[in-house]
Amino acid sequence: MTEPASTPEKPRALIGWRLLALLYDVWPVLAMWLAVAIPFVLVDVVISDNVRHNIEPYSLMWWLLWSCCWGVAGLYATFSWLRGGQTLGMRPWRLKVIAADGGAPTLAALWRRYALATLSMLAVGLGFWWAWLDRDRLAFHDRFSGTRLVRLPKRPR
Repeated sequence: MTEPASTPEKPRALIGWRLLALLYDVWPVLAMWLAVAIPFVLVDVVISDNVRHNIEPYSLMWWLLWSCCWGVAGLYATFSWLRGGQTLGMRPWRLKVIAADGGAPTLAALWRRYALATLSMLAVGLGFWWAWLDRDRLAFHDRFSGTRLVRLPKRPR
């Protein structure tokens, strides 16, 4: 006699783990942003008459700086996910990004995930809180990028 197939349990929303990983990832991203900003500040000082060391808000230079910062953070996230499924902030919490089918996600899916997660953050984190309502407990960027965030089991000692 065969055992009935067990239905898989819905994954937890993992919102707390996600937020902790984001908190950890703020530090390397902030360091990268500072490195990216240095040439912008230097160029702005050279082309401006006033040595103010402050880029004019909403100027072309300001938009270009923020675009570069967004891109650098995206490179950090997507290539970390592509390389091993984890950013530095995800490692202590044993979180990993996988494709919906359980395999490795594509670079295009990871960039889509990053872009949608950015929109989620700009919308006061609504895309993350979406996981509480989603039938599979997926955040907005998980659902629409075809990726999943899983929590890895503890390694035996």
